[in-house]
Amino acid sequence: MNRNDEKIKMMRDEKIPKVLLNLGMPTMIGMLVSAFYNVVDAYFVGGLGTSQMGAVSVTFPIGQIIVGLAMTFGTGAASYISRLLGEGDEKQANKTASTALMTSLLVGVITIIAVLCFLDSVLVSLGATATILPYARAYAMIYIAGSILTIFNVTMNNIITSEGAAKFTMVAMLIGGGLNVIFCPIFIYTLGWGIRGAAIATLAAQAATSLFYAWYISGRKGYLRFSLRDFYFDKTIYAQVFKVGIPILAFQLLASASIGLTNTAASNYGDPAVAAMGIVTRLLALGTFVVFGYMKGLQPVAGYNYGAKNYDRLNEATRVSLKWAAWFCGIMAFMMIVFPDAIVSLFSKDDAMVIDIGGRALRASGIMFVFFGFQMVYGTLFLALGKAKEGGILSISRQGIFFIPVILILPHVIGLNGVIYSQAIADLLTVILTAVLAVKLKKELKGIAEQTA
Repeated sequence: MNRNDEKIKMMRDEKIPKVLLNLGMPTMIGMLVSAFYNVVDAYFVGGLGTSQMGAVSVTFPIGQIIVGLAMTFGTGAASYISRLLGEGDEKQANKTASTALMTSLLVGVITIIAVLCFLDSVLVSLGATATILPYARAYAMIYIAGSILTIFNVTMNNIITSEGAAKFTMVAMLIGGGLNVIFCPIFIYTLGWGIRGAAIATLAAQAATSLFYAWYISGRKGYLRFSLRDFYFDKTIYAQVFKVGIPILAFQLLASASIGLTNTAASNYGDPAVAAMGIVTRLLALGTFVVFGYMKGLQPVAGYNYGAKNYDRLNEATRVSLKWAAWFCGIMAFMMIVFPDAIVSLFSKDDAMVIDIGGRALRASGIMFVFFGFQMVYGTLFLALGKAKEGGILSISRQGIFFIPVILILPHVIGLNGVIYSQAIADLLTVILTAVLAVKLKKELKGIAEQTA
């Protein structure tokens, strides 16, 4: 039995909780580690001052775009490679892996050079004030130049996972995350490199992960082979990669735009507001990335059982996912609502304004985060069941359709509170839309199940 057959058997016969964890856990941990990098940087940079904290905040959206580029090629290629390996076409799988990796690096280099050439303008457009800009420039020069390693790592993470080496990719990510925790305080404080030390620590940690992946490739540990000879500008390969990758890139671009707009709106109220909203953004990313990763396990299970007309397993997968997501989001929301000031003060002990603004924003976001899992479960279900219109609308509602108009309008109406409450209001509108579409979907599935009974 090949790996594809084993995966199908698991989705068809295995206990739903087990299959959801098996398929979702590697991606969940990988995304959590990615978010953890940003939280660690913020935690240690917070001790340098408010403007330095703001510098890390305004650079964050650029990192999100770079990760989005890598995920475009990595996730898109992974989907195609999995099918090719299942069909036994290892030659085309190798071509796809090599082409996706090389193209992601090429596009990454072009993007990095473009950003660095206009760095000050980019940082100002993302909310850097006159006092934040020097620190943002110092941090971003190193962070962005070194992000070519991030592109390599994220692309490799997805491609290697597609051949069944999820545990290896998990270890690679954990190595990088662990080293970042060790390097940050040493480079920032012990060696006295300040904010540059935070960027260098991230670069060093990413380099260690890259070396781990390079060892995997050179040692031929997996099924796939990477070679420049297999790098082709092949229409079929790119069509398959972009079919899956472009929606992910669109999501990342919207996420980056929303962060940039938040920073820009906050910059009108000084460095403490930019720093505070940056802290909240990173904390929310920890929770959202965990849920996103888990949904990578739900999507194939829901899609397979819907196609197989096994509606009992589809409904069970939905119920289990809603329950688990509710527990996780509920616990996170409880922490954000009850202890917001204490959490924010971990990143900025000495600035009362940062703690006040960040605490209010974190509490507001926590109230609506309770429902984030509900949004994601149904957004994933619509995509898995082939309902691209509803799934597409839900996937861009929270950070796009609702958030962008709210953040552009509300601060002009109620000032700083408009910045603080924009995400919560966008979440509320998304929950209402999700509920309307969810009721419609449940009725539709119930009708189909009754007809086939």
